[in-house]
Amino acid sequence: MADNKTPATNAKGEFIRSVSSFRNWIKDDPSAEYPAEKNRYHLYVALACPWAHRTLTLLKLKGLGHVISYSVVDSLLEMGKGCGWAFGEKYPDPHHPTFTHLKDVYKLNESDYNGRVTVPVLFDLKSQKIVNNESSEIIRMLNSEFNKFARHPNLDLYPESLRSRIDELNEQVYSKLNNGVYRAGFAKSQEAYNTAFEDIFSMLDILENILSKQRYLIDNNQLTEADVRAWTTLLRFDPVYFTHFKCNKKMISKDYPNLYGFVREIYQMDGVKETVNLDEIKRHYYASHLMINPTGIIPLGPEINYDLPHERDRFK
Repeated sequence: MADNKTPATNAKGEFIRSVSSFRNWIKDDPSAEYPAEKNRYHLYVALACPWAHRTLTLLKLKGLGHVISYSVVDSLLEMGKGCGWAFGEKYPDPHHPTFTHLKDVYKLNESDYNGRVTVPVLFDLKSQKIVNNESSEIIRMLNSEFNKFARHPNLDLYPESLRSRIDELNEQVYSKLNNGVYRAGFAKSQEAYNTAFEDIFSMLDILENILSKQRYLIDNNQLTEADVRAWTTLLRFDPVYFTHFKCNKKMISKDYPNLYGFVREIYQMDGVKETVNLDEIKRHYYASHLMINPTGIIPLGPEINYDLPHERDRFK
């Protein structure tokens, strides 16, 4: 979840993430308020945002691109100015040609909406309302509620037998890594930054250790949502978080061989590579967060080859 407003911090200088506003659920039930239907729903994403990237990755892995359409917004934000995620000639809203910002979509739900405008957004074209803007819930809908249309219906990234383990790891990874990098980058005190920094690298060490013994984070033989949720942060770590958010103790591509192979494997899965745009990712962070990078200069490096053989198939 990323938005246009200045990051909020508490009295200790700790970054505080906002809560998603729209929490309805699409169900594989014709009588539901939002039933699973083909060509009814649209996904708004930013290629730069790791939270939105989760949903786009699930869309590709499940083979739902012919069922749910998606479009991208401009990666550049004017932080704190209320403009937010923008549409434009390169990034039009395919369903509302006159809309200039994602905020216009939010106002379809509430004409006087003045809350945080975040991605991803799962939108109902029939009612012209936002269904949900919480990535963790959207990926579960994509995983389970559209299987009658999916090209890969048997791929279950949240299997019942593994749910307690997935939930437990998700909670740790969210707090220490997914949100941890933001806690470090947006910290306004040395103490808050130090705590976040230690959390990040303790979590990376844990994940590296897991992946030194098995192919995926939860089960050796099964990709789960825990892998995807970690992956979108790990992919951005070296190009952005290492420098921009001052997470500079170690690099994934140089210091964590198992994490690096894991990142490459998911990147190389069918359809996933096309969801990755490192130029958009770097443009968003370095050119939008002028409170961190006042010059707005976007670094040209580092050079990372995600197409190298991943070698994760050595685990049987």
